[in-house]
Amino acid sequence: MENTYKIGNITRIHALKGEVNFSFTDDVWDRVDAEYLFVEIDGIQVPFFLEEYRFRSDDVALLKFQDIDSADDAQELVGCDVYFPQSLIPSEEPDEMRWSYFTGFHVLQNEKPLGVITEVDDSTPNVLFNIDTDKGDILIPAVEDFIIDIDHQTRVVTMNIPEGLLDLN
Repeated sequence: MENTYKIGNITRIHALKGEVNFSFTDDVWDRVDAEYLFVEIDGIQVPFFLEEYRFRSDDVALLKFQDIDSADDAQELVGCDVYFPQSLIPSEEPDEMRWSYFTGFHVLQNEKPLGVITEVDDSTPNVLFNIDTDKGDILIPAVEDFIIDIDHQTRVVTMNIPEGLLDLN
């Protein structure tokens, strides 16, 4: 799971031939023409090869996986999270990176583990990291002033969050 990051989930079946609705937060799988995606089933990421797909909207696509040929087969995937292998992420300039890239990164605050970024809300101009901590989920603005360092290899974001901001959550 450390070599993948969450890009969406399967919300429901579509029709009878095994297609599923895929609600995604990052379209990297389309930009690199991925052959497969990982679907988390019972805590295990299982690779599923794409047979075909088509977009329904900016954040929903219909996927047809190989060997998933009926509504019953597809029903098993409903509610499952979908992940993308980091090894297939194209080299991009930092300006071109999508915020969802940071999903799964660990966050350090004052060199101490704070939690893991489980979601990035970029629906408004004020982008927020949703961080899962041992005290529950917190929202922290993803602003340059708070980010000290980003280690892409180890998937760690080191932050200096102003005193008191953590107490607001």
